[in-house]
Amino acid sequence: MLFDTIAAISTPIGEGAIGIVRLSGPESFGIVDKIFKANVDKLDWEDRKLKYGHIYDGDHLIDEVMIVKMYAPRTYTREDIVEINCHGGAVPLREILRICLREGARLAERGEFTKRAFLNGRIDLAQAESIMDLINSKTNKGFDIAINQLEGHLSNKINMIRSELIKIMAEVEVSIDYPEEDIEEITYDALGSGLENAALQIQNLLKSSNTGKIIREGLKTVIIGKPNVGKSSLMNVLLKDSRAIVTDIPGTTRDVIEEFLSVDGIPIKLVDTAGIRETEDLVERLGVEKSKSYFNAADLVIFMLNGAEPLSPEDHMLMEKVKDKPAIVLINKSDLEQKIELESISDIFSNEQIIMTSMSNESGIQQLEDEIKRLVFGIQIDQGNQEIVSNTRHIALLEIALKHINEALNATKQSLPYDFIEVDVKEAIVQLGLVTGESVASDLMQTIFSQFCLGK
Repeated sequence: MLFDTIAAISTPIGEGAIGIVRLSGPESFGIVDKIFKANVDKLDWEDRKLKYGHIYDGDHLIDEVMIVKMYAPRTYTREDIVEINCHGGAVPLREILRICLREGARLAERGEFTKRAFLNGRIDLAQAESIMDLINSKTNKGFDIAINQLEGHLSNKINMIRSELIKIMAEVEVSIDYPEEDIEEITYDALGSGLENAALQIQNLLKSSNTGKIIREGLKTVIIGKPNVGKSSLMNVLLKDSRAIVTDIPGTTRDVIEEFLSVDGIPIKLVDTAGIRETEDLVERLGVEKSKSYFNAADLVIFMLNGAEPLSPEDHMLMEKVKDKPAIVLINKSDLEQKIELESISDIFSNEQIIMTSMSNESGIQQLEDEIKRLVFGIQIDQGNQEIVSNTRHIALLEIALKHINEALNATKQSLPYDFIEVDVKEAIVQLGLVTGESVASDLMQTIFSQFCLGK
């Protein structure tokens, strides 16, 4: 498979100024030489220099193009690569791809270009996964994290921890192979110190994982409250657009409305729900049930109350549901005479969670955004950290590695036989290797790269 020449369209299908067909493999140059004609008597190919000409299917002109040849190993895949820049319509792209396949290329699988970059040693597995994060990033902060991981900051940290564990493994094996030597006490001390250091470094990485996962996948945020409390108005204010219908009639929102927005680099999947209440209206009742399911799956709840009214039984019911969730309480309509019982709310929620707002004059919105940032980043997380862990697979592997390190550390503290320590240290090394691809099964690798788009 690695010796095939692969081809794919590397730009989205649709109308556009430019589209790219990419080839990688030993026959890339030969295939293009058969179908490309330049407007010069002698074409002198240079590495990474664009050449102007036309693509032909026999004598039939297909498109006017610019072509670049990139010579191995200084390429994305470390193979010979050709990129054909043509007009961006679906027809020229598909026609050029068809001709390339007829002349000997094979249609690339999903993510196969990046897979070859990994297999040929240009990038490791964590860097390969960061490429999809780069493509799918929804905010500048998510883009920055993906770029830093692509540059190898996370991989370097993982490799450093893994190297320390390999040294510890060597000490353990020496103790097992030469039990008659009088090194037991010194070795146990050294092992304990090394394992504690490795555990601390992984713990520091995992501290960033909640923030990283949110920045990568988005913060699922649900706005709830009884009908006509201002939920749709809040969504419109945050989006700076009239996305949701706003009226004085309770129950106007009968289904959930979902939108993405960014709060200082935090991608937020914002959901405006139907007001949660008992109702005989079938359509509204279906909306209420849907709202409850979104509430249960939310990372953050924005709970809205009407400050111009006393707390109702519905408000108390919702307060009981919200109190055990990460939540921000907005007391809306603060521009009107306040009749709400603040003491009852403060008994359940902290002062940091309660914000006075008015959708009519958009007051309290900045405090809301500041509180969202505080909840996501916290005071202990460095927002500029280049080693933020955002990938769910990486987080799970780090947690398993930490578990085995702690078990090895406990065995060391109890001066148990070195075989007990060896088993857990070896497994921690394997788990860290799965992050970067030092040890990875072919089926896992196939699963990871199948999530990529064609042409990448």
